[in-house]
Amino acid sequence: MQNSRPLSRRTMLRTLMVAAAVVPLAACSAKEDNLTAQANSGDGKNYIAGDGAVQEYTPDLRTDPVKIEAKTYQGTAVATADWQGQPVVLNFWYAACAPCRIEAPHLKELAEEFKGKVNFLGVNVRDEAEAAKAFERTFEIPYESVQDTSGDIQLAMTKYVPLQAVPSTLILDRKGRVRARVIGAVEPSTLKSLIGTALTEEL
Repeated sequence: MQNSRPLSRRTMLRTLMVAAAVVPLAACSAKEDNLTAQANSGDGKNYIAGDGAVQEYTPDLRTDPVKIEAKTYQGTAVATADWQGQPVVLNFWYAACAPCRIEAPHLKELAEEFKGKVNFLGVNVRDEAEAAKAFERTFEIPYESVQDTSGDIQLAMTKYVPLQAVPSTLILDRKGRVRARVIGAVEPSTLKSLIGTALTEEL
């Protein structure tokens, strides 16, 4: 039987460094929030479901006006800067997302109710034109969506407000600034109230 050799100084240092590195990783996992846990769960549902939580921002906490310039799946050029003077509802979605399908009829109804007073725009985070248009036909969505499979719009939104989940809905005030964010499928009564406030508030 061979005698065990004492560990070299280099080996001992390497062992201590590995052991120290494991502790912070374990601590991060223990503090993992619900959305992160869903993203890492690997359950195959392909979306991170928010809980419908609403965050409203007072005028003094709002950032610069949101700037989106893109073409919709139908080829229409849109620019949020052109819509200042009216509130805007931005809905981030994709066709296979179950909560997106749940909220679609409510978004349709509200877009029709506030037609001419509020602009609605979808931002599709995953689908090519065929799948997106099929979704719009199925749910008879009266407003158009832009494609963001590249993630450019989502990345740009981080300087205004983090989205955190799909679906997410943002309500912009009449100056184009984010005044409210809903994470997850939006309740129709909640969204209607947020829109109403955006229409009437003093800026």
